[in-house]
Amino acid sequence: MPTFLHWQKTWRQLGADGSAALHAWICACYSEPHRRYHTLQHLHECFSHFEQIREYAEHPAEVELAIWFHDAIYESASKDNEQKSAEWARTSAIAHGLPKAIGDRVYSLIMVTKHDAIPTSRDAEVLVDVDLGILAADPERFDEYEGQVRMEYDWVAEPVYRRERYKILQALVGRSQIYSSPLFRDRYETKARQNLTHSLAKLT
Repeated sequence: MPTFLHWQKTWRQLGADGSAALHAWICACYSEPHRRYHTLQHLHECFSHFEQIREYAEHPAEVELAIWFHDAIYESASKDNEQKSAEWARTSAIAHGLPKAIGDRVYSLIMVTKHDAIPTSRDAEVLVDVDLGILAADPERFDEYEGQVRMEYDWVAEPVYRRERYKILQALVGRSQIYSSPLFRDRYETKARQNLTHSLAKLT
C-alpha cells in the first residue's frame, strides 16, 4: 500500500516536504467505511500502473501528486468529487511551498479524471490511463471491481443501477480508444474491451 516514504519522495521530487499529518489524512479518506473501490487498494493499483508509464510523463512527480489526491474526496451521490479533490490538492501544494503553477497543473490533471473529455497533454494521458488501468485487470479482479462499484452505489435500486452502469460502460466501449498513451493501448486496450463487453453482457 502507498507508504509515507513514497509520499515524501513525491513531494521532495517537487522541491518540498509533505507533512505526515496530510499523508495520514489522505490515507484516512481512502479508508472511509462507505468506500469499496475508491480505496487504498485503488491507490496502490494506480501507482503500480504508473510505474509502467512513468517515463512517458512530462512532469512525473506532478502526476504522482495528482494520483495521491485524485479520489481523496469521494461520495458516490456527489457530482463534484473531482472538483473538491482537485481544489484540496492545489491548496495543499501551495500551502507546502510549491509554486502556484504546479498547484494549477495538478488541479487540471485531477479534473481530467472526470473522463468526460479527451486528455490534451501527456501528463493527462498518463493519469487517465492509470486511473482506467483497472479495466484491463485479470477477469477475477475485474469482477471484484465491478462488485465493489456496485456496493458503493448500494443506495441505488438495481434496475436503475444496471441501466446507468450500462450507459457508462457502453460509452467507454464506444470510444475509438480507451487508453490514450501508446504503451497502454498496445498493452491493455484489447483486454479492457473484453472485460467491458463481458460486463455489458451481464448487465443485460
